[in-house]
Amino acid sequence: MAIKSPLVSVIMPCYNAERFITEAIKSVQAQSITDWELLITDDCSTDNTQNLVKSISEDDPRIKLFNLPENSGAAVARNNSIMHAAGRYIAFLDSDDLWAEDKLEKQLTFMSSKSAGFSFTAYETISENGERNNIIHVPATLTYNQYLRNTIIGCLTVIVDRDIVGDFRMPLLRKRQDMATWLSILRGGEVAYGLDLPLASYRNVSTSISHNKLKAAAVVWKVYRDVEHLSLARSIFSFIGYGYNAVKKRLTHKC
Repeated sequence: MAIKSPLVSVIMPCYNAERFITEAIKSVQAQSITDWELLITDDCSTDNTQNLVKSISEDDPRIKLFNLPENSGAAVARNNSIMHAAGRYIAFLDSDDLWAEDKLEKQLTFMSSKSAGFSFTAYETISENGERNNIIHVPATLTYNQYLRNTIIGCLTVIVDRDIVGDFRMPLLRKRQDMATWLSILRGGEVAYGLDLPLASYRNVSTSISHNKLKAAAVVWKVYRDVEHLSLARSIFSFIGYGYNAVKKRLTHKC
């Protein structure tokens, strides 16, 4: 008898995530849709992360833990989980972020209504201790050219339908591999459909690249020039739009 594949494969990289990962996993377990697998790839954590995940997975066979042989970065960790994914849909959640309990249900219903291969949602930002800050609203659609100037897609909100988009991997970048991935999908003619409901919570952690705005901007520029190979003029044009939308995102939509 054939084993039924899960509908959704949730991709979670982790590194020294003992502080938040239990809460992140519980937000997946709380989903109103239960037909999922959670594929966690640990990037050589030196804290208690692996033991925490092992303990939780013993009571939930939908949770699978993989370990990288050496510290390699989030792109390698995510790709390892994607390589083992059995689901039609690929969803992403980092080990310090959270989902609303109806996230998968509402987003998959939305994708079905749009025949969408790639979707993302609004999300809220929270502090390290879980206090709500901003709500990041999203446009109805984004094309490749629009996303170059408005990198508003939160990785924790993305779901990709592999039946439509096909199989994919993240570029082996240490930073902003998610941005480069969305660009590679959109470059092929796909449209990203936005559901403007805050169905996830992004935790602002002091050590993350997004916390350092200058470093984040430098990485975006690197993606333009070294990954997308945009001309200098187009890179400048895109970067101006990126800067405008980044400032707008921080200054608006207060909770």
